[in-house]
Formats: sequence, C-alpha cells, structure tokens
Amino acid sequence: MKTGVLNRSGLPFRLLPLFAVPLAALAVGAGWGQATLAAEKASRPNIVMLLADDLGYQDIGCYDGPVKTPSLDGLAAKGTRFTDFYSGCAVCSPSRAVVLTGRHHIRTGVYSWINDGSQNSHLLEREITLAEILKKAGYATAHVGKWHLGLPTKERNKPTPKEHGFDYWFATANNAMPSHKNPSNFVRNGEAVGKIEGYSCQIVVDEAIHWLENHRDPKAPFFLNCWFHEPHAPIAAPDDLVQNYGEVADKAAVYSGTIDNTDRAIARLLAKLAEIDSPENTLIIYASDNGSYRDDRTGGLRGAKGQNWEGGIRVPGIFCWPGTIAAGHVETMPAGVVDILPTVCGLLGLESPTDRHLDGSNLAPLLTGKPSEFERRQPLFWHLQKSRPIVAMRDGDYSLVADPDYPLSTNNMFQEAWIPEIRAGGYTNFQLFNLAEDRQQKHNLAAEQPELLERLKKKLLEINASIMADAHDWR
Repeated sequence: MKTGVLNRSGLPFRLLPLFAVPLAALAVGAGWGQATLAAEKASRPNIVMLLADDLGYQDIGCYDGPVKTPSLDGLAAKGTRFTDFYSGCAVCSPSRAVVLTGRHHIRTGVYSWINDGSQNSHLLEREITLAEILKKAGYATAHVGKWHLGLPTKERNKPTPKEHGFDYWFATANNAMPSHKNPSNFVRNGEAVGKIEGYSCQIVVDEAIHWLENHRDPKAPFFLNCWFHEPHAPIAAPDDLVQNYGEVADKAAVYSGTIDNTDRAIARLLAKLAEIDSPENTLIIYASDNGSYRDDRTGGLRGAKGQNWEGGIRVPGIFCWPGTIAAGHVETMPAGVVDILPTVCGLLGLESPTDRHLDGSNLAPLLTGKPSEFERRQPLFWHLQKSRPIVAMRDGDYSLVADPDYPLSTNNMFQEAWIPEIRAGGYTNFQLFNLAEDRQQKHNLAAEQPELLERLKKKLLEINASIMADAHDWR
C-alpha cells in the first residue's frame, strides 16, 4: 500500500479538524524548555518552505503576472493566497533572518545584506530558529539553496546552518555564481562542491530530492527549507523557456525564464513529496525574500527592491495544507514572513519561544476559517539603513513611512561602524498613506489626519525602541 494513504503510524490516514488532534507542544519554562508530547509524532505534517529571491509582487500567474507558473498557481488553488503579504526587509539577508526567527532582523544581528568577506554580521547563534523548534519536536531538518545569513571564512568563524538547527545543508553563501547556469559555489555540509552543470533551481531541487530519498529519517516528519536563487541577478535560464517570453538576449525574457524554470523545478519537488506522503500531510509555504528590482514586476506599487515603499516589500504569500488550510481562499488581511514561525507553531500546536520578543503573529485562524480569532500582536515594521524612507509600518489599511533625522550613507554595502548611529537615531518627514484607497502611495495624508499620524508615530517609535534595545553591535 502506498504511503500516501497511511500515516506514519501505519494506520489509515484521516484528517481531523484543526486542534481536534492534540499535537506536540513545547513547554517553555526557562527559554523554550523541553518538548512534551501531546500526540504521536505521526500526527505532525511535513513542512516545506519555498522562498524565491527578488521575485516581485506581480511575477507569477496567480498574482496576475506574466510568467506561466502552474505549480505555484496550483498551490494557491489548493490553499490560501494573501493579497497583502510582506517580506521581512527590502533586501535579502535581513528578510531571511525574519523568516527563520519571527523576529525583526535587527534583533537577530542582521542589519542589511551580509558580505562575509568584510562584515562580522551573521544570524546570531543565540536566536531560536524554526528549524530548531521543529528539530526539538522530532523533525528531520534540511536546508537547500541560498543561505546568505553568514558562513565561515578564513578570517571569521561564523555559524553554519547546522548551528541553526539543520541536520543537513547544501547552500551558497550568497548568489549562485557565476550565474544560475552551472554554478560553482555550493557547499554541502561544510565541504565545497565545485562546479555543477545545470541551472540553480533544478540543482537545488535535485539536492532536496536526494535528501528526501537518502538522508532523512523516514520515520520522522521533516522540515525542508528550500531557498531558490531565482530571479536574483546574475540571471540565466534555458533558451527554450526564455523564448516563451521574448528574445533570448532580452533581460526581461530571461528574468521570466528563471521564474518559469523554478516553477518547473517545484513541480518535480511536489511530485516527489506526493510519492513520500499524502498532500494532506504536508504544509507548503511560498514567498519571496523581497520585492523585484524590476519596476514592471511590482504590480504598479511604488518603489522596488531596496526601498521601504510597497514595491520593495510586498511579495506573494501562499500557504497550502489540503484538508486543514482553506482551499481557494484569497485573504486580504495584511501578513508577512515575520508570521511564519508563530503560524507554523500555531498550526502544529507547538509553543513559540517565550523568553524573547516575537514580532510576528499566528495566522492559523485566518488560514482555518476562524478570522475573528486572529490578533495582530503589533503592526508590521521595516527598517533598512540605505532606504529612503528608512522605516515603514503597516497598521490595518495605513502605511506610515519616515526618513532618518541624521546623516547616513545610502551606499549599497552596509558598514558596521554605522550601528551606534542607527541604534540612537530618530526619524523625520513622516508620510501617511491609506493603502485601501491609495495602494501606489501617491497621496500623503499626514497634514489631513494629524491625530491619526500622531497615534501611528507613537506605535512606530515604540516598536523601533524595542528593536534597537535588542540590537547587537558588531564592532
């Protein structure tokens, strides 16, 4: 009999309503404590996190984008798609720190994108990641694809994915180099792999399938963290795919080709997952680490990658778990990758860390048809030192942005010498927008609604003060 019709205990699989089956919980005395079992491990779903790199809000098919993405569209049709979903930052490394911790990236030690050769910055080992929580709960864990949260160099001894809860890892420190085609900078469990023929997204899925077939504990549920490089530059895709979108030398067509290629790689991964276990026993999450660097792929939103306007931070967000998460639902409540850790914990009955501040909220009520039970713990908040505006906050329909009230370079490369100024700095030029009526952020309401402006400014400054109190100084 195929595993798709059995659960891991060997009994016929029958999906019960959310929370009807008592799932594993973490007792969190000091810190996050020891795991206490509330049910057999067989009750826990596999979890797969799919993260794109620099993919815009309007790139893929189910967001009215131009690229053919039947695999991702299928996940949206079988699950819940968010219209107002957000990255953790407008650039790469900080957003990835948010994905894994549910905390604002500055709390975790990551201020901007990380350059291992010149910065001490990395995801602090003291942080509790989703991988660590799931590993404590009996999950096999693997990371495949881009990492960009710090890897060791000859000069700097930084933690690897292993120290952050992953049993197995296959990663690049930053982008696939020299491009997506035939990359040569993958590292597997600390050992350089060398040049690999093929395209990065397919190579990443090859490794994911290899781990699923050969390295995971087949008796345990698994957490597969699959972070693609596409469509981050330098880009490359097979000519036959590129030609579906234009000439092979057209950068826009190549960009689309990388996304198409990734969707085809995801199709192979989904097929393997279906071989291993029933789709009703696998939770899949899809998002992007930030908005696109192409202005034509932001859905008409203001700004792009690297900016705290909507175009730089709004991204696709899809949650699929057939039988548990509502199918075909389009959710308009604002949410983001900061919510992934508390949401997974909520869906699985695991307790989130209680010895530290989480900036995200549990989306499980929105995903399971109980919207009245959803509570946003605090407004969504972004900070990026090179961006103007430098901070942004989303509270309900309203977006509040501001510039720094101190001089700070807008150079692309983050300097750790800036940290004291960032931690102590304040803000000016506050601008207020109603995104329900003005999604392109063209009409500043600050002068028209001074009371609302002051109320939201107070929230923004309180969140900022909390984050900066936790901020690590790498100097």
